[in-house]
Parts: sequence; structure tokens; C-alpha cells
Amino acid sequence: MLEKEFRNEDPPGKIIVLILLIVSLLGAGALSVKFGLKGFPPLKMALFRSILGVIAVGGVGFCYGVSMRMRFVELPRLLLISALYALHTITLNVGTDFTTASRATIFFTLYPVFVVLFGHFWLPGDRLSLTKLLGILAAFCGMFIALAPNLQGAGDMKHLIGDLIVTLSACFLALRITLTKLFVQEIYPVRLLVWLLGLNIPLFFVLSYLFEREKPIEWSYTSSAALFYQGWIVTGFSFLALTSVLRKYKASKLVVFSFLMPVSGVLFSILFIPEETLTVNLLFGTGLVAAGIYLVNMQQQKAK
Repeated sequence: MLEKEFRNEDPPGKIIVLILLIVSLLGAGALSVKFGLKGFPPLKMALFRSILGVIAVGGVGFCYGVSMRMRFVELPRLLLISALYALHTITLNVGTDFTTASRATIFFTLYPVFVVLFGHFWLPGDRLSLTKLLGILAAFCGMFIALAPNLQGAGDMKHLIGDLIVTLSACFLALRITLTKLFVQEIYPVRLLVWLLGLNIPLFFVLSYLFEREKPIEWSYTSSAALFYQGWIVTGFSFLALTSVLRKYKASKLVVFSFLMPVSGVLFSILFIPEETLTVNLLFGTGLVAAGIYLVNMQQQKAK
């Protein structure tokens, strides 16, 4: 049985370690998308990723004996967060197509800011404060500084349109995370995630058929490995772990770690792409992100 009371605790050390692991895996997920797109059109890749995610998460639920049967009262909530998942995925892909990858990463990583704002109004016990606001802004500035050398296309109207669309995608994701925090109090995380992904499979299939009919899949070891990484490591393990911890711990104190995601993505790129190099901006920006995370998570301790 799930708890009927709303749980919104501060994350302990072991949960913070888990979140750091997940953020690192998600950061590498950005690199896997880059490799995956070399063989799969975007909507087809989203379709296969959802299918692999359903298999992975459903397998975990089967092992733990969790019922996947949807109750009628859960249908409106599951349809809502599934629609938000589709909207944030589509707007991210479309927006990224209009702007550069680095700019898209920066504007998409605004979503923790929106989570904190939404949580202030909708999540009990997760109110915005000056310390939390300063921490969020410091973390975002650090992420921006780390990626700034890769920016290009400033002032280009096409890029500005793409930036706005990606920012809209960040809003959709933040709203989904906030609502997931509320809904997961009564819906098991495994069942919620299975239906979130499962309801999007037919949607991505139809969209892929309409817009990517003439775009073939080019199978390779690299693109296939990237797809399985997205389906099982990112969507399977990481999304399920995040959804599970979100049920108990404060959303604002979890999502602030997301500012490390693009930084870890750059670090993974340095490891696997010879042209990438370690820069002063990356080191200084990472330190500023860490300082922002500390500010957000120290607030409750100082209040005691």
C-alpha cells in the first residue's frame, strides 16, 4: 500500500549519491542521443526507446509483483502526464532542430527553475525561499558558464525561435515532474511509468509514419547500443529510480542536481570524442553548480 499522507522529505546522503549516479547516466544519455540519431530518425528513436522502456520497467514490476492494471480513477492523471511527456519530447526535438545543440541544452536545463516555481504553488512544504532561489540561479549560471564556449548563432532569428520552443519544452517537463510528484503518492511508480511510456507508443508510431515514412533506419553497432542505453539505462533504470524517489523527497532538492547533467554530458564527450577538451569554463562552471546545489540542500538544516 502507498502512503495516503503527502510525503515531502529532505533527501538523505544515500539518496543524494543515487541522484548523482542518475544524473551522470542521464548526462551520458545526451551523448547516446547524438550517436543514436546517426542511425534512427528522431520519432522512430523515441518509439523504440518507449518500447524498450516499457519492457525494462514492466520487467521490474513483474519481478516485484506490482499490478499493471490501470484503475479508472487513474486514467485522467495518466493521460495528462503522458500528454506532457509527448509535448516535451516533440517540442525539444523541434526546437533543437532550429537552434544549436549547446543552446538547446542550456535553455532545456531551465526546467529545474520551473519545477521550483510550480512546486511553490502546488507542492506542500516545498516553498520558494531566498536561499533556494540563489542556489538555483547559481547552479544555472554555473551550467551556462560551462557551456558558454560552445555557443554560436547569437542573434539569429531562427535560433531565437528554437530557443523559445526548447524553453517551452522545459516548462512541459517541469509541469510533468510536479504533477508526477502529486500523482505518485497514490499510483505505484512502476505502474505510472509503464502507462506513461505505453500510452505514447501509438502516438510516436503514428507521428513516425506520417513524418518519417521516407527516412529509413540505418542499423549499426553504435546506434543500436545508443538506443538500448536510452531505453534501458535512461528510461528504464534512471526514470524509474527518479520517479520512485520523487514520491518521498522534495522535488526542488532533487531537480537542482539536474544542472550537473549537461556538465557530465560534456565530460563524457571529452572521454569519448577526441576533439573535445577540458576548459577553465567547465571547471569553474562545475564548481558554481556544486555551490548552487549546496545552497538549495542546506536550507532545511539551517532552519532547524
